[in-house]
Amino acid sequence: MTARPDSDQDMPLVAHLTELRSRLLRSVAAVLLIFAALFYFAQDIYALVSAPLRAYLPEGATMIATGVASPFLAPFKLTLMISLFLAMPVVLHQVWGFIAPGLYQHEKRIAMPLMASSVLLFYAGMAFAYFVVFPIMFGFFASVTPEGVAMMTDIGQYLDFVLTLFFAFGVAFEVPVATFLLIWVGIVDVASLRNSRPYVIVGCFVVGMVLTPPDVFSQTLLAVPMWLLFEIGVFFGARIRHREEPAASDGPSQP
Repeated sequence: MTARPDSDQDMPLVAHLTELRSRLLRSVAAVLLIFAALFYFAQDIYALVSAPLRAYLPEGATMIATGVASPFLAPFKLTLMISLFLAMPVVLHQVWGFIAPGLYQHEKRIAMPLMASSVLLFYAGMAFAYFVVFPIMFGFFASVTPEGVAMMTDIGQYLDFVLTLFFAFGVAFEVPVATFLLIWVGIVDVASLRNSRPYVIVGCFVVGMVLTPPDVFSQTLLAVPMWLLFEIGVFFGARIRHREEPAASDGPSQP
């Protein structure tokens, strides 16, 4: 097995902590730089994120701000979170730079694509929520509003709601990465995951029921992609185990 670099083994704890601090500072600096560039457009960003709801507001209705500082704090908070999401590749690059010296060569070949895939899948989950789920969800909410009730959502409550859904769908789309890791490290095998497929499908629909409005169509929009992503994770996990098993069997022979 390929040994880890001696320079990493000999590096004292203080040096590790110094490197960790510098990489944390770079990550924070990346977030702040993106935030500084986007802050001027904070109101436009909030308008863009709130568009799926405003499209279904009744004629003449608008969103409201019940808090004194909400007109400033809501766009500020949204822009900061968007900056964090956009800076995620830089943050993960710093994480990779910190942990890479302690990995074996075959681990490096897998870890880097996994980190890149995690970022892309998280973005894909957010985009899926914004372009697919939000229109269906807010259309449903608007259709069931009781007669005589004006649908006028507070901007702060709306922001908390959509950020929660962005995070939930982003994490949900990490299913193939989680599945792949479970297989790669040997916690579960491919056969067990394939045998548990019926339970996984039921679990996907349960998650869809929790995260989406109580209608079959929107639940299916989340459950089916999660199940397909699970199958993708099982497929690639099976391929990597198939490659590693022959390598393990070809170890050095005893004299």
